[in-house]
Amino acid sequence: MPASASNIDPLRRIILRSAGASGAISVLLAAGLLRPTGVLAAEWNRPAFTATSLSDAIKASGLTGSVESSGIVIKTVEIAENGAQVPVEVVSNIADSQTIAVFVDKNPLPLAASLNFAKGTLARVRLQLKMAESSRIRVVVKAADGKTYHTSREVKVTLGGCGG
Repeated sequence: MPASASNIDPLRRIILRSAGASGAISVLLAAGLLRPTGVLAAEWNRPAFTATSLSDAIKASGLTGSVESSGIVIKTVEIAENGAQVPVEVVSNIADSQTIAVFVDKNPLPLAASLNFAKGTLARVRLQLKMAESSRIRVVVKAADGKTYHTSREVKVTLGGCGG
């Protein structure tokens, strides 16, 4: 017997309605794998994202004292022809990774991204970064136990992406 619109549970109806471009996000929200709090203005870490030096950005993010780890994998190009679009994929194999922060050392504003992950999810992300010039991409991961880990990778840029 086909289900009518009136007897479909409300959450399912919302997911079905938004099955267009935002359908995947709706499914992740409904499954509890994506928390909307990371995009709310009240939770935006303004000091970290507006810091103009790498050390200030790391300090404002609360990610100081990290140790180098081979459990973080950065996949990106060695030479970016256009600094406005540098593809980067980060995978954290560190148990119970809660946060991935991506910094570009020589950018005017070094903190490029900060992402929070729900417990039990695979901490993996793909981004398009803007890079002002050739620089090191630094990734810092915070685990559930409060320990922080980092790794980095150098990327050469032939055409600047932040105004150049």
